[in-house]
Amino acid sequence: MAGRLHSVNINSPALASLLPRLPHRKVPPAQFSVSGSCKLCINTSYDWRLRSISNSPIRSFSQSSQEDGGEKQLPRVKTDNLLKPILKFASNNFLPLALVSGVSLGLANPTLGCLAHQYHVSKFSTFGIFIISGLTLRSEEVGAAAEAWPVGLFGLSSILFFTPLFSKIIMLLQLHPQEFITGLAIFTCMPTTLSSGVALTRLAGGNSALALAMTVLSNLLGILIIPFSISRLIASGVGVSVPTEQLFRSLVLTLLVPLVLGKVLRESSKGLAEFSDRNRKLLAVMSAVFLSLVPWIQISRSRSLLLMVKPAVFLVAVAMGALLHTLLLLFNGLATRILSTVSGGSKSPFSNRQNAIALLLVASQKTLPVMVAVVEQLGGALGESGFLVLPCVAAHLVQIVMDSFLVNFWLQEDRVLETKTA
Repeated sequence: MAGRLHSVNINSPALASLLPRLPHRKVPPAQFSVSGSCKLCINTSYDWRLRSISNSPIRSFSQSSQEDGGEKQLPRVKTDNLLKPILKFASNNFLPLALVSGVSLGLANPTLGCLAHQYHVSKFSTFGIFIISGLTLRSEEVGAAAEAWPVGLFGLSSILFFTPLFSKIIMLLQLHPQEFITGLAIFTCMPTTLSSGVALTRLAGGNSALALAMTVLSNLLGILIIPFSISRLIASGVGVSVPTEQLFRSLVLTLLVPLVLGKVLRESSKGLAEFSDRNRKLLAVMSAVFLSLVPWIQISRSRSLLLMVKPAVFLVAVAMGALLHTLLLLFNGLATRILSTVSGGSKSPFSNRQNAIALLLVASQKTLPVMVAVVEQLGGALGESGFLVLPCVAAHLVQIVMDSFLVNFWLQEDRVLETKTA
């Protein structure tokens, strides 16, 4: 920008520092006129080399200082360009990174994880996840879940009756110690995960109300059905007792109460409801953090057992857990396609993408805490408790990590579609 300078008043040391200067020598104050309109008085200890600026365009100081032989500034490194892709990657893959970090921390230093278990941090994290679910649960989502009741009914049937049948196939395998096989078979008879299925469904944009309904009902009904499933499918003739009252009370306190509390808070405060809607992404990140606490604590508790098992054997158990979860995903995905075709095609509730996401994620996962409680009640009837639980810890982590990458893949697809339609 160019203009005519009619008056100049220099008092600022910062402005003086921008002008090139000669070696230090004191001079008396100087007065001179600029464009005949005012007087400029400079009182300084430096002798300034001034050009005649009367009736001349104004130029930038940085340009003039370079032209006058001033110091050249080094180019600045733009850290934003370096951090932006890293932050974007972390934001897009926050849940997998959080889960892997929890596992790594548990393996590196189990002390904190064991201390967190002593103070029941995992229960508080589950409570927090369902509080957030209640806060973000819109009334229209409840209506959408009610309309998708056929999907929910099949989901419950898959969790409690169909997927436990895979235990018969698992029991045909041989591995030393054999408790690894038995533990995975028991794992298939469990209800769905208490928190990860709901959290992942919400992150993927699925029908979270439907996921909540399937989670709560399958765990409450599972307390009654698990003993019959284990005794018939795995331990024929072995009496299996489950602490029904204790488990029921625990599930009500950690699942149902926080869910209802969060929903009541949302409905009773319009400001809180608006805050929850505006900050859904922040609340989803909080849910992911709460979810990552579960594998961190489980790995910390099981680290000593991990060191007792040969790495090759444990890797085989991990691979079996991944294979089991893959089979459950394929079964529920294929069943969804078939039911969608035979029940009305595109008009079927099974064809709704949000319903399909909730069904696929929730019906394909199995819970670890209930499995641990059941194994503790077996009293060694089916083998060493630690070896029964260990492969299930791995399977539990594998299913969450696999599903988090699956959710991330869906989100990437959604971003690509949004970019194309924009």
